[in-house]
This record gives sequence, C-alpha cells and structure tokens, in this order.
Amino acid sequence: MRRTAIAVAVALVVLAVAAMVWSRSGSSQAQYLTAPVERGDLVVTVAANGTLNPVTLVNVGTQVSGTVRKLHADYNSRVTSGQVLLEIDDSTYAAAVRQSEASLHNALAQVELARANAVRAEDLFAKGYIAQQDLDTARQVAKSAAAQRDLAQAQLDRDRANLGYTVIRSPVSGVVVSREVDVGQTVAASFQTPTLFKIAQDLAKMQIDSNFAEADVGSIKVGQHARFTVDAFPNRTFEGVVRQVRLNPQTVQNVVTYDVVVAVGNPEEILLPGMTAYVNIVLAERTGVLKVPNAALRFRPPGVETAPATAETSSRADGGPPAAARPGTQPGNDARPPGARRVASPVRSIYVLRNGAPLAVRVQVGGTDRRYTEVTGALKEGDLIVVGLASPGAATGSAAPRIRMF
Repeated sequence: MRRTAIAVAVALVVLAVAAMVWSRSGSSQAQYLTAPVERGDLVVTVAANGTLNPVTLVNVGTQVSGTVRKLHADYNSRVTSGQVLLEIDDSTYAAAVRQSEASLHNALAQVELARANAVRAEDLFAKGYIAQQDLDTARQVAKSAAAQRDLAQAQLDRDRANLGYTVIRSPVSGVVVSREVDVGQTVAASFQTPTLFKIAQDLAKMQIDSNFAEADVGSIKVGQHARFTVDAFPNRTFEGVVRQVRLNPQTVQNVVTYDVVVAVGNPEEILLPGMTAYVNIVLAERTGVLKVPNAALRFRPPGVETAPATAETSSRADGGPPAAARPGTQPGNDARPPGARRVASPVRSIYVLRNGAPLAVRVQVGGTDRRYTEVTGALKEGDLIVVGLASPGAATGSAAPRIRMF
C-alpha cells in the first residue's frame, strides 16, 4: 500500500509539471493576434463629411418696406422666371405715384407759361420796349421750368418703380426651398434687404461642400471620382466628380481644412438640400496586390521603444512621434488623433509569427484604404503577420477576437 501511494504521488507530480509546461507553451503561442497576408483589390481614398447644397440658391428679397398682402408661392412650389411670388400692400406707393403725376402736370404748365413769356420778351426786345436784362430773365425762367419738369418726371419714374417693387417676382426658374414670411407680416428694407424666399434653380444638379484636412487636400485634384452616402439612404452609394478645390482655408481649434466642391447629379431629386454626405474621393485603384491590415504596420512587440528611422519617423501626418514611442501608448494600439492620416514611408517593418515569436520583416508599402495597405517584399500570400496582443485570459485554440481596423 505504501509503494502504491508513492507511485500515485509521483504520477500526480509529473502530471502537474507537464500541465504547467503545456500551459506556458500554449500561452506563449496565444499571446499574439495574427492575420494572413491577402491578395486582392485596393482602392485608395480620402474621406470627409460634407453638406449637400443646390448649385445655385437664389435669395429673393424686397427693395421696399410694407405689409405682406398676398402670397402666391409656398414651400416646394415650382416657379418660373418672372412668376409672381408675393404682393406687398401698395396703398402708400400708389398715392406717391398720383402725387408725382400731379407735380409733373404742374411742371408742364409752368413750362408752357415760361416759354410763352420768353417768346413775348423776344418780340418786345426786338422792338426796343424792354432791356436785354428782361429778355435774359425770361429765358432763364423758361429753362428753370424745363428743369422742374424733368425733376417731376424723374420723381414719377421712381415712384412707379417702387410701386412695381411691391409685386415680388421670381428671378429664376426653380423650386422654393424656403419661405421666410407670412401674410400680414411687415418687412422693412431700410438698412438691409430682408430675405423672403430661397429658390433652388435646379435640384437635378447639386453639389457637396466638404471640409478636407490639409494633410489630404494635396492629393485631391479636379476631375477625380468621388463616392458618398447619406443617412437617408444608408444602403445606397452615390457618385460625383470633384469640381473645385477652394483656396480659402477654414481654421477651427488649430485644425485647417479646405472646402472641396463635389458635383453631384440628382436626376431622381431624392437628394435634398442640407443632407449630410460622407464623401470618399478615389485617389487610386489597384487590383491583385498583396495587402495587410493597417494594424500590422502599427504593431511593435513589447519592449521595443522606437522603430527604425525609415519605418516610423516619417509615418505620421501630424509630425509627432510614433505611436509606440509616446507615453501611455500600448503596443499595437493607434493613438493618432481623429482625422489624422498616416503617410506611409517607402520602407516599413512588419512582424511575422515564426515559431511562436514575432520576426521583423522589411517591406515596401504603397497605397492604403485606411483598413489595408499594399505591400511588396519578402511576404507572400497566406503569411501570418502580427496585428496585436491577445488578452491575458485568452484560451489556447479559441477564436481570435475581432480587431477594429482604424
């Protein structure tokens, strides 16, 4: 019995040691997350958000003040050039026209009298009954009466124009997208022209005003193809073309962006003004290339403080240190600020899993779609590359957790 107990104890010790060795071996094999090198297509894009706007949006205002008497158009109304949109109470302007007409009639009568007096003065002067000064005075009165007539005519023309301005007409053909006034509301045009309507000239042709970071704008050219989505149609992708890169910068919290205008066709008129568009401008399209997840380019094994100079010192768009070299950054994590774009240097280091340990391999990198990057060099399709560290409690043989590709 004693020999049997000793044998059982020795067997248990041997099993415990074997289990410990197997556990350590399994944990060392499971401490890295890997992904295979793939071959496929790669579309290099830059992304930003923007707002859909009509190509031509006309603000219709008024040149005269008064109370809105009648509306002839409303939201979404289709109007033609010259169509009446609104009428302003014209009682005061009509009275001003009548007053100016009376003033003109009076001026015309004064002209007739002055001309008759001038003719009589010329006859009397010829016969020697009046002096030269009297003749000159008669002629001056006739000219002054003619000037008063012209002044009265100009006043009448102005009052008639103001009377015409009480009827607001559409300057273009299009769709009313906004109506700013109601019947009975008083509009004042004393200091600033008030906006009554906003008319989109053609909703079949629209544009996206998008703000691209200065790190991306250098790659954007007029004529490049763009794709975008909107929240109203999440399962549909729309297309457009870069029409303009505006030179006016916008700086918000030390972030410089530029307005890139994307021309968009809207034949169905389902894209509405003001919608948020998520724009991707295509810079290049590659087919049948080797590509790796971007996480593999950012990964550094524990204990590696900095990467080789050619691999990381020029890999950040913001000019800061590599992710692995900054305080508080864990290996395999991307601590770049949102919106910063990684600019790949020609040569990078990627770690391939060999015999349970990461081995650095130097590769040439190309374009990136923000999830995958094209590589050439010592890698081949199917090679397992390290993309991160597994959690301490991960079990050997269990499925690797999904990795978020930045």
